[in-house]
Amino acid sequence: MHRHLASVVPELFEDHTPVMSALSVAGSLGAEEQRPVLPPEFNWRDYTIMLLHVAAEIEHSLMVQYLFAAYSMGGPQVPDELREDVRGWQEVILGIAKEEMGHLVTVQNLLTALGGPMNLDREDYPWGSDFYPFAFNLRPLSAKSLATYVVAESPETWSGPEADAIKAVAAETAGHYVNRVGALYGRVDAILKNRDFLPDEAFHEDTLPYQASWDEWGRGYARGERGQEAGNVPDVKSPELLVFGVFSRDSARKALHEIGEQGEAPDLDEQDETSHFNRFLGIYRALTELPPDQQALVARPIAQNPVTAHRLNESTAVGYASVEVTTSPITDPVTALWAHLFNLRYRMLLTDVAHAFRLAGPMDNGGVLTGRGALVHRAFAEMYNLRAVAGRLVELPLEKDVPGGQSAGPPFEMPYSLELPHHDHDCWLLQRDLVQASRLLVEQLSEADPSYAQDPYLIALRESDRRALDQIEHILGRKGCTR
Repeated sequence: MHRHLASVVPELFEDHTPVMSALSVAGSLGAEEQRPVLPPEFNWRDYTIMLLHVAAEIEHSLMVQYLFAAYSMGGPQVPDELREDVRGWQEVILGIAKEEMGHLVTVQNLLTALGGPMNLDREDYPWGSDFYPFAFNLRPLSAKSLATYVVAESPETWSGPEADAIKAVAAETAGHYVNRVGALYGRVDAILKNRDFLPDEAFHEDTLPYQASWDEWGRGYARGERGQEAGNVPDVKSPELLVFGVFSRDSARKALHEIGEQGEAPDLDEQDETSHFNRFLGIYRALTELPPDQQALVARPIAQNPVTAHRLNESTAVGYASVEVTTSPITDPVTALWAHLFNLRYRMLLTDVAHAFRLAGPMDNGGVLTGRGALVHRAFAEMYNLRAVAGRLVELPLEKDVPGGQSAGPPFEMPYSLELPHHDHDCWLLQRDLVQASRLLVEQLSEADPSYAQDPYLIALRESDRRALDQIEHILGRKGCTR
């Protein structure tokens, strides 16, 4: 992981203004603009790439924590009169998580355009960066966790009694002041706008064929404004996935501006529901209007920070500085197999995205998917797989034979490495390894519980893996796919 980044991130502006008060890229720096300070061991291009690596890890971490919160919602314990509201809130948070995926992909485009390595990594647990909003923590949804999301997505100008109260709840929940995500993007924009820091030739237009595009990754989502439908939930708009190609200084700044707009809504127009800030704030207000006993029923009684037991040492608590996070080992053997399957499909999603950035060209050739097209299609399939497997995990026991015990949840554990092999042939061998590992896990599930042999989802997953394996073998067998 990238804990070494923490040693250079705290270098702020010349007057040492705290990072939490840095102005958002979405707003105007105006008369208060401050000149960034270049930390030791960097030039401006390298420092910008480092900051974008931090941004990628933040977007990835937020996406995962939002997904976990959304997956925790619902269940038989929700009172009938709240079911419609809870379902709507869940879809809103899932939509925000999907939009964070767009932010993550756009940051990869920025890195690619600057000639830097892409970064799909994230920290499993807290580390020292002053840009991180809060320690990584997989929590079931509650008013307290919502408060941290509201503050993380808030604009710099948000103030008043309500803001102070929510910031206090967020700080108590996180164990420290919650930093705003917009502060980091403000820093990057302050560098991008200055030609003395980054000359025009630092932006490589010829990388566009390798970058993600909206036409590839935005399918099924609104463009220009959020759509009017989200699944089967009335009055919940579908997400607007923002994916911007980067080929110049202006296109890089536009991409950051649009990400900031979607996250913060800096004008604080509460009639504008497109921002993450306003959407989270609306759910927070509605949830905190409920009596405490009803608030507790919005999410299932699932474990916090579930982990597969083989990842643990003797201690189940990890932490840095004053923040400690306690994990919950999944010890039920059948549940653990589902958790491993979830981790594997999560790894497959990240690998598909990373691999797609290695390949240039169209999605299809005469109606036949290219390697790049196959990877993008499979990445979308893995998003659905994650939701399906998470739906099982929130209903399965954390521990075996513990009546009334907690349920598990999706562990979202990072793989041992996200580095791709150097040669394209070996990248496809890795893809084959992952599909074969999935088939082995499905077989183990069927052996552990014979009823799973006829499970509709697992049957469909086996068929999907079979088609993927055929596709991979075809690519490996092509004459051009050599070392």
